[in-house]
Amino acid sequence: MRKFWLGIGLAAAVSLTGCGGGETKTEAPKADSAAAAPAGGSATPDEANGGTVTGKVAFDGAKPTPKNLDMSATPFCTKAHPGGAPSEEVVVNGNGTMKNTFVWVKAGLPDKQWAVPSQAVTLTQEGCMYKPHVIGIQAGQNLDIKTSDATNHNIHPMPAANPEWNESQSPGDPGKTKSFARQEVLVPVKCQIHPWMKAYIGVVAHPFYAVTGDDGTYTIKGLPPGTYTIEIVHEKYGKQEQQITVGAKESKTADFTIKG
Repeated sequence: MRKFWLGIGLAAAVSLTGCGGGETKTEAPKADSAAAAPAGGSATPDEANGGTVTGKVAFDGAKPTPKNLDMSATPFCTKAHPGGAPSEEVVVNGNGTMKNTFVWVKAGLPDKQWAVPSQAVTLTQEGCMYKPHVIGIQAGQNLDIKTSDATNHNIHPMPAANPEWNESQSPGDPGKTKSFARQEVLVPVKCQIHPWMKAYIGVVAHPFYAVTGDDGTYTIKGLPPGTYTIEIVHEKYGKQEQQITVGAKESKTADFTIKG
C-alpha cells in the first residue's frame, strides 16, 4: 500500500511540472516595439533650430537667345502662344543667373527616414508646355498631373531607377496621381504627341532640395548641424558640387557658376 501511494505522489508531481508549474514555466516572447519601428524614426526638418544654406547659380558667358518652339503641328498650341513660345532649356535671368537649376543635398545627412509630405506636387500641362519646367519631389510623395488644354497630351517620364510609364490625358481629364519610389536626379519627362514638351523631376529621399527661380537663387532650411555635399543639376550643363559645413541656427552661402 505504501508503494501504491508513493506512486500516485510521483505521478502528480510529474503532471504539475508538465502543465508549467514551478520554475520551469516559459513565457511567450514579447514583441520588440523598438525593433519594429523604422530605423531612425520619421524625421522632419527643424527650421527653427537647423542650419540654412542659400546661394545663387550664376551664368558665365554671353547670354543665349532662347529659340522659339515649333508648335505648328497643333493649331491649339500655336494659338496659345501668339508671339511664340521660347524654349526653357537654358533660361538666363536678367541679373545673369540661371533659372530651372535643381539644387539638393547629395550627401552628409544623418541616417534617418524622412517623413513624406502629405501635400502633392503638381505638374500642369498648360498651353502645350509643362509647368513648372523643373520640379522637386520626395520619394513616395504624390505627383498630381493635370491638364487645362483643349487638346490631347501624353506624359512619359523616362526614369532609370524607377518604373517607366506612358499615359495619355485628354481635354477635361480630372488628373492623374503618380509617385516615384526611389531617389533619382533628374527624371526627364516628354510628351509623345508634342515633342517640344519637356520637363525634369528631381526625386529625392529627403526634403532638402530646391529649384532656382527668376532670381537664380535657392534656399534649403532646417539642416541638422553637419558637413554636406550640395549639388546642382542642369538639364544641359550637367552637375557641379561643393562641400559646406553648417551649425545649428547658422546660415551659410554656397554659390555656383555655370560656364556657357
